[in-house]
Amino acid sequence: MNNMSLRAIPAALALTLAGFGLTAVAQTTTTTTMPATAPAATAPAPVTVQPATATEKTKEAGKEAWDSTKKTTRKAVNATERTAENATDATKRTARKATSATKNAANKTGNAAKNVAQKTGNVVANAGHKTADGMRSAGHKIGEKIPGTAENEAVKK
Repeated sequence: MNNMSLRAIPAALALTLAGFGLTAVAQTTTTTTMPATAPAATAPAPVTVQPATATEKTKEAGKEAWDSTKKTTRKAVNATERTAENATDATKRTARKATSATKNAANKTGNAAKNVAQKTGNVVANAGHKTADGMRSAGHKIGEKIPGTAENEAVKK
């Protein structure tokens, strides 16, 4: 059962009870008058109590139901507005968190790429130096065997 149908129950109950009251009033009528034995000059004027008419009771029940409906509607509107505001705030917070997370991830990825590039450059440079050193060493070995080269003269001494 949803929340709105629970709120309608008091209004329906008030109208039902008012209907029962109308039938009870229609069946009984009571009027009080002063007894005939009392002297008219010394006693106050007779008081006649008229019961509320069915129309008046229906109007009163309708007014109460209307007031209840207005109050319930006002509460529902306020709750909806609060919920909408809370949802908007939560969405903003989540969006800010997602933006921050994306920025942080981008920064970390950029830094990692820089580090990888730097390490790759170092590996390539080291490999190049080792290759050049090996080629110089090989050149010296060859030069030692060729007469007239500085390497050959250095080996003879």
